[in-house]
Amino acid sequence: MGPSVSREIASPPTVVWDLLTHVAAWPEWGPSVAGATVPGGVVRAGARGTVRTAVGVSLPFEVTHFEEGRRWAWSVAGVPATDHRVRPTAGGCVVTFGVPWWAPGYLAVCAVALRRIERLAAGA
Repeated sequence: MGPSVSREIASPPTVVWDLLTHVAAWPEWGPSVAGATVPGGVVRAGARGTVRTAVGVSLPFEVTHFEEGRRWAWSVAGVPATDHRVRPTAGGCVVTFGVPWWAPGYLAVCAVALRRIERLAAGA
């Protein structure tokens, strides 16, 4: 994983994991995502789907790494993209988004997403 941004969230790790893996939730927290589809609606090991960007472009994606409840990473249009990690803590969890070494500017978008995830998880 290249550069990353993390946020401590006072919600159960399972709640946060559900937000990260259920594609219907992505537009609620992902500033660059307008929608997504994947068989079953939930990201799993090896899953392939389509993500629609905020500017309306649909791109294929593939889950390239998956550890249930802990981590998933993907490539979008064949290009390595965000790595999503959840680490349980005594008070909830720490969520980390990593980006490829060549995309550190995307960390600002990830920081916004983490704040939104915290808000959504608190309301769950």
